[in-house]
Amino acid sequence: MAASSTSRLESINLKERIGSTLTLSALALWALVIFYAYTLAMPRAQYGVLFIAGAIGVYILNELEDVVAESEYLDAALLVLSLLVTIVVTAYVNLNFRALNIDRVGYAFQHEYVLAGAFVAVIIYLSWRSFGLTFLSILIGSLLYGYFGDLIPGLLGHSGLSTTRLLLLLVLDITGFYGFLTQLVAAWIALFLLYAGLLEGYGAFDLIFRGAVRTSKYIDSGVAQTAVVASAVIGSINGSQTANAGMTGSFTIPMMKENGIKPSTAGGIEAVASTTGQVLPPVMGAGAFIMASLLGISYITVITAGLIPATIMMVCIVIAVHYIASHQLDVIDVDEVLDELDDRSRRDTLVDTAKFIVPFFVLVYTLGVIQLTVMTSALYTVITMLITGISFPVAQAVYESRSVTTEVKATLSDTVAGFRRGAVITAPIAIILAAINGVVDILMTTGVPGILTLSMMEISGGIMIVAVLISMVICILLGLGMPTTAAYTVVALLVAPTLVSRFLVPELSAHFFVFYGAILSGLTPPIATCAAVAAGIANADFVDTCYEAIKVAAPLFVLPFSFIYHPVIVSGSLGPAALFTGLLILLGGISIIHGINYRFESGKGKRIAIGSIFFVAGVLTMVYPSATVQYAGAAVIITLFVVQQIMMNGISVGDSVRS
Repeated sequence: MAASSTSRLESINLKERIGSTLTLSALALWALVIFYAYTLAMPRAQYGVLFIAGAIGVYILNELEDVVAESEYLDAALLVLSLLVTIVVTAYVNLNFRALNIDRVGYAFQHEYVLAGAFVAVIIYLSWRSFGLTFLSILIGSLLYGYFGDLIPGLLGHSGLSTTRLLLLLVLDITGFYGFLTQLVAAWIALFLLYAGLLEGYGAFDLIFRGAVRTSKYIDSGVAQTAVVASAVIGSINGSQTANAGMTGSFTIPMMKENGIKPSTAGGIEAVASTTGQVLPPVMGAGAFIMASLLGISYITVITAGLIPATIMMVCIVIAVHYIASHQLDVIDVDEVLDELDDRSRRDTLVDTAKFIVPFFVLVYTLGVIQLTVMTSALYTVITMLITGISFPVAQAVYESRSVTTEVKATLSDTVAGFRRGAVITAPIAIILAAINGVVDILMTTGVPGILTLSMMEISGGIMIVAVLISMVICILLGLGMPTTAAYTVVALLVAPTLVSRFLVPELSAHFFVFYGAILSGLTPPIATCAAVAAGIANADFVDTCYEAIKVAAPLFVLPFSFIYHPVIVSGSLGPAALFTGLLILLGGISIIHGINYRFESGKGKRIAIGSIFFVAGVLTMVYPSATVQYAGAAVIITLFVVQQIMMNGISVGDSVRS
């Protein structure tokens, strides 16, 4: 008994030491990121090598905390070995950076191949731990495809890449795992993820959640809309719809269930809200940065192009959630819910609001008005967040004659927690993007994009609608189980070029098409990772949750096709033509939602017929390339709405007369 207690104490002490090391590692990682952003004191490729090593270290230490607590010694040994390999490889690459990156590109010594092989094994293992068998199969499959290409018959065959060529490509030439995606995360995305971590550390998500709950006073479906608002806002920053569903769903789903919403409906709403957050400007789940980099255009152009479709999407989803949730919800006491959430005063709320609004205005001003670089804007935003996050609560303590020392300690603790949280969010995203960079480099070297183009042209027969439908299926399949940034990168490099070169789709339209298509994988069975996480939290059936999610998100499956046939809405222009076309497409999206989710007061057969008319008219209005057909569809939708309202008012009057 005594031995068992001693063992538990040792395990607890070890976990605490690992936790402290994790915190220090997170602080060191952010010190590196801020130092580079401020000084640009080294080549970006070399900075990328250091950054990915820091991210791997944070990830391994975070995993070790749980592994040690559960006494999983084999996992602990593999994680420690992975950490040691990463340290050795990173030190070697940095000490020999010029030789590897410039002097000896395409050639390496035998011991360097051994180090590279060990690092490839580490990336494979950590990718599997982070994202499971789905992504592992993609990674292993790309390696096997690269190596055994000479054995593959037909169009997909190639001359094959030797083991040494693969190791040079993936590690030693400072490409592959250290390539442009890793460098992009390190230079652009990381600072925004730090911003997200600080927002969480300083309590921004609680503020957003409280504000969303207050809408329940004015909207019947207010509690459900809370999930939409909170998850969308938070999801727009954190870069992973699945992680977002786990984070925000842990409190939005139980709250919806407690107030009468069915478990599968609650899970479906959360899954859709977490997914839609990934395409909301100004961050778009970090995908906006990659899109701007791939297209060689300004970040402002990307987020401007994303405004109209994001508005269409959010309006449709808010309406769908209202239809689905309003008849399920119980009547709640909003003030009581808010009291349970927080007992903060109105002054606290005002201070918190100002604390978060000032850095956001800095972000908008630096990016949108004076148009500094993304990295510089993110740096200034983070610095402002640190200043307001610490100084505002301290100033409030001085004003209220509370202990300044206590408040300083509390805010510093929140700051460290924010740094740690930001690093923990960043680490798995950095690892999978490094792995994706390796996959992409192999596929590009073996000529897969060209093969895919020829195959798509052959299958589609040169007919655009067939090619676009095939492209959507490919995007959903390639996006399975991956964060937004990783999923988008793969389809942007493999699918979008075909749409641009062979079907003359504008570049922005093609990239927004594949971007939206990739995130739909989180809602699409049989994998539907985002819906699976939400179903697990809701303790609901997976298939039922997917069904509820698709009912809410139905226009989201049609909207990407609008980018192809009505590219003006993602052209980066907010002129009259774009706005008018956007309104037509929005009307079509609302019609789809109405047809699927509205509770028509009629027999089952009539309900299906009316709903089908709304649905078909909505799809035609959203997608059909002919303006005449769009206008006709819009006219049908408006006429149906008017007739429905007249009939409902007639029924209400008749009921009143009879009573």
